Amino acid sequence: MTHRRGGAQHIPRPDDWRFGDAPHWQSLDLSVLHDIDEIERRLVVHANGTVQPNEELNQEWVAEARAAAVLVPLMLVNKVPSVLLTRRADHLRSHAGEVSFPGGRMEEGELPHHTAIREAYEEVALPIQMVNVLGTMQPITTFVSNSHITPVLARIDGEPFLEGDVGEVARVFTVPLIELTRPDTYRSEWWSTPRGDINLHFFELDDETIWGATGRLLYQLLSVVTAQH
Repeated sequence: MTHRRGGAQHIPRPDDWRFGDAPHWQSLDLSVLHDIDEIERRLVVHANGTVQPNEELNQEWVAEARAAAVLVPLMLVNKVPSVLLTRRADHLRSHAGEVSFPGGRMEEGELPHHTAIREAYEEVALPIQMVNVLGTMQPITTFVSNSHITPVLARIDGEPFLEGDVGEVARVFTVPLIELTRPDTYRSEWWSTPRGDINLHFFELDDETIWGATGRLLYQLLSVVTAQH
């Protein structure tokens, strides 16, 4: 269990970055991450409850941001609750080579879950009939790609055969949720930017580094699931 420290992704850290705080789950009982039924129950309760507003959505530029949605697919892999992820193709115009959830721009008349399910089918051939939508988490924004992203939570029945669209996806893989909480995997950083200091969340696996919007969504997911009940 040593290795780690991520893959070959380019991380454009500023010179004056600094470490953030340790995650709140560091001192918690994480046994829930082995129980997908309880994970689902907590996510449904959260999705149906009152979600705290995301203050970053009040920024002026957000009004012009393009609506997008991603699917956050949870599934059992070898009986272990895991999350499905992709690595974007290196030739894409935005976020090339980065780890992401299946997703994309919302088309006219679509709801977030329609977009998320459609994109997951197009990107990784995830069968639509195997997707059980649980609700949504707090939306986030991305300044670089000018997006307003709604994360759609879903539980996937069974272990489908998945295949990435070669035009968009370089790799399809799953990660056990419990692995994301390892002390040698998660790290928080603060970066200074023209928009002020921002807090980023990194998950450094043996062969991939998850950060950016996907890191923020994984942090939000783990925070919801591991919250004290």
